[in-house]
Formats: sequence, C-alpha cells, structure tokens
Amino acid sequence: MKPAHTAPQTAAASLPAGLILVLAFATGLSVASIYYAQPILPLMGAALKLDVNGMGLIPTLTQLGYALGIFFLLPLGDRYDRRHLILLKCALLAVLLALYSFSASLTGLLGLSLLVGMAATVAQDIVPAAAILAPAGKQGKMVGTVMTGLLLGILLSRSVSGLVGAAFGWRVMYQLAAVSIAFIGLLLWRVLPRFAAHSELGYPALMKSLVTLWRRYPALRQAAFAQGFLSIGFSAFWSMLAVMLHNSYHVGSAAAGAFGLAGAAGALAAPLSGTLSDRFGPQRVTQLGAALVSLSFALMFTLPFFGPGMQLAIIAIAAIGFDLGLQSTLVAHQTLVYSLEPAARGRLNALLFTVVFIGMALGSILGSKAYTLAGWPAVVALATVVSLISLAIRLAGKRAPLSAAATR
Repeated sequence: MKPAHTAPQTAAASLPAGLILVLAFATGLSVASIYYAQPILPLMGAALKLDVNGMGLIPTLTQLGYALGIFFLLPLGDRYDRRHLILLKCALLAVLLALYSFSASLTGLLGLSLLVGMAATVAQDIVPAAAILAPAGKQGKMVGTVMTGLLLGILLSRSVSGLVGAAFGWRVMYQLAAVSIAFIGLLLWRVLPRFAAHSELGYPALMKSLVTLWRRYPALRQAAFAQGFLSIGFSAFWSMLAVMLHNSYHVGSAAAGAFGLAGAAGALAAPLSGTLSDRFGPQRVTQLGAALVSLSFALMFTLPFFGPGMQLAIIAIAAIGFDLGLQSTLVAHQTLVYSLEPAARGRLNALLFTVVFIGMALGSILGSKAYTLAGWPAVVALATVVSLISLAIRLAGKRAPLSAAATR
C-alpha cells in the first residue's frame, strides 16, 4: 500500500475518520496561533510596559498578517499541490512562534505578529482541501466538521493561553505553540494526499483573476461583507475582554481565558450548520446566524441592571450566543462561496477571508479605541451595530441574484 501522503487525489464515497480528525486538529492548532495573545495581553503589556493602545496593536498586526497571507498566498492553492504549501507553512509557523517567545520589544513583537499571522493561513489551505476531498453532496458537512476544529482552536486557544500564561508566563505559551505546530506538520506529512493543480495561471495572472471573481459573483461580495462586519464585533469583544475583566472585575488571564470555554459551545454548531446548508441552502442559515449574533451582543446592554456575578454570567451567555451565530454563518458562507466555481476554491476562499480578517483587524483596533474612549459599553455598542449591518446585508441578499452555480 502506498503511503497516504503519496496517494493520488480521487473522489471517494467516504473519507477515513482518521484523516478527517487530523485535518480538523491541524486547522484548530494553526489558527489558534493568532489568538493566543488575547487573554494574556495584560501579561505581555506588563512585561514590555505597554499601554492599552500598544496592547491592542498586537492582535491587530496578527490579524492583518492573516488577511495579507490569505489574499497573497491562498490563491497559490489553485496553482500548486496544496500538500506542499501546507507543509511549508507549518514549518515556517513553528519557527516564527519559537522566535516570538523570545521577543524583547514591541517593535519586534509586532513584526513577528504580522509574519505569524501570514504563516497561520495554513488553516485556510486545509479547509478548501477538505472540501475537495469531500464526497459529492457532502461538501457542507465536511467543511463544517473541519471548521469545528478551526473554531474550537480559535475559542479554546484563549482558555489554554490564559491558563498557561497565568502559570508559566506568556513566553512559555508560544514555545508550546511552536512544538504543537511542528507535531501537526509531521502528522500532515504522513496522511495528506497529493492534490492536483486546478489552474496553470502564473502568479500575476492568478492574482489578477481575483478581481474577475470578485466582480463576477454578487453572492461572494455579500458573503464577504456580511461575515466581515460580524468579524469586527467578534474581534472587538475578544480583544478587549481580558483588559475589561482585569480592570472591572480584577481577575487574571486564567479567568479571562475561561470565557473561551463558553464561546467554544458555539463551535459545536459548525457541522450542523454545514448539514443545514446542504439541505436548505446557506442563505437561510446566514440570516438566522446574523440575527442571533445581533441579539447576543445587545444582551450585554442589560449589564448595569445586575450585580457583578450576574454580569459575568450574562457575558458568558452572550459569548455562547454570538459564537454560535457567527460560526454557523461562517460555515454557511463558505459552503455558498465554494459552490460558485469549484476550480477556483482557493481564490474564492482568499477573497472571503481577506475581508473577514480585515474585519478582525479593524475590530481589534476599533475595540481598543472604543474601550479607551467610553469603556465596555462602547465596545458592546460597536459589536451590536456592526452585527445589525451584517444582518441587513443578508436580508438584502435574499432578494439579490446569486449565480447559476449558487442557486442550483
């Protein structure tokens, strides 16, 4: 029998459960790299003597790097063997995370944050790879299953980082992260099949085709903008949560990271969202998801009417609700976008997630500005308004033509 990593890519009735598990695990660990900083920002700020705005730049640069990496690197997945790209990025990410742990200045930390974000886009190479490997009619479910790993990585990374940071310091967290990526890279080397290239375009032509795809599909633009606005609120909340909890409730990074456990409940909706998108179409799922996000953020306007204990409970409930809505919407948007032009999945994914992580970067910086100006209520107001804008886009999208591919 040939090793899994040299097997040709073929359509199959089902995929080995072990391969699906490794893909989900790898996606989660990779994307976690850009979120470890959030619950330990006060620790990093104390070590490097940073103010709130300085701390806010760390997740901003990481997410900006992720957006740049998605836009400039993800299209390569349509031109080259995805297996080679995934393994190369894993190696680079492991090295960068190790270097990150030795940073001694804000300038060095910000430069590495940008590069870590770019290398961490390996997660977004794995998701379309899973869609390619999915059996016919099961694409939404497969994407949802792998996205469960990605979303759990986003949310549980905060819990792990908060606990490790409190016990051993923020530098140890990044050293452990480097080891985890090296380990998952070895697993992927063993199990990933080779992937056929879907395009023979050179890099300049590949990048130029992004403009053509963006103009060709209204459904792509609606999905990108709707998810981008949701991402602003998501990032503003999580970027400033640890700072707010420290200032208002006098709790440390471990307690802040524990809120990630509440949000992780939302990630469990990813496979269900994919299945519902396969059955009823992604439009309905995106509308319901955006509505749930808006209501969950708005719930936090009730905080002043309760005592501290109930306030923390409401924040946890809101985190469950908006993560459930946001992750369901994201999986449905990916299912929609991947259906537009299967041969261009890498580029379509690049366009979708470039806008998403521009939203993430904007959320980090706008969240820190809002918190500096008017405290946590301003962060809640920001998150609620952008979520309502996303809902409006999705409701308008109900009346707009998608494309022949998307409506079949």
